[in-house]
Amino acid sequence: MKKPLIVIFLVLLLDQVSKILVRTTMAIGDHFDVFGNWFQILFIENDGMAFGMELGGNVGKIILILFRVAAAAFLFWLLFKLVKKNVKFGPLFGISLIIAGAIGNLIDGMFYGLIFDYAGFMQGRVVDMLYFPLFTFPEWVPFFGGEIFFSPVFNVADSAITIGIFYLIIFQWSFIRRFESILGIEKQENGERD
Repeated sequence: MKKPLIVIFLVLLLDQVSKILVRTTMAIGDHFDVFGNWFQILFIENDGMAFGMELGGNVGKIILILFRVAAAAFLFWLLFKLVKKNVKFGPLFGISLIIAGAIGNLIDGMFYGLIFDYAGFMQGRVVDMLYFPLFTFPEWVPFFGGEIFFSPVFNVADSAITIGIFYLIIFQWSFIRRFESILGIEKQENGERD
């Protein structure tokens, strides 16, 4: 269990340090180039989910936070169960990345309003800063003319979730296919689960 916990700790540390540095040294909308103008640090805050989607108001934030708590708790349970089954580190690594990302954004939503004195408990905003405006489509391109190819602004936690999911799908497909048998979920003869 040591390796997955180290992965979770290191990703959380990188996520929270980067967010606190950006939050305490930049104003919303400030940006600077890292590699040319195709990778920038751009400070924005996100009231809701990925890509700025929201559930609506204070109640929506609380529902989103409770969902994140439930998801993180389920993933921790799954991680412990897989460790007990002596599953190799590959799948545990992917699940650990997803857990770390979920907890990273959960910390923002639960505590940043209190820490930075702009809102109450469970009313914080997620700090985003990684921006990759790789190129802009020429004006003559139908539907996308003048639009930036990749415009989302995200953070380390979002990256960890995305990388963890793609890592499991691409490199751990055999694990995913054997998932039910690994967890000991048996199928009945008629094909239904217990």
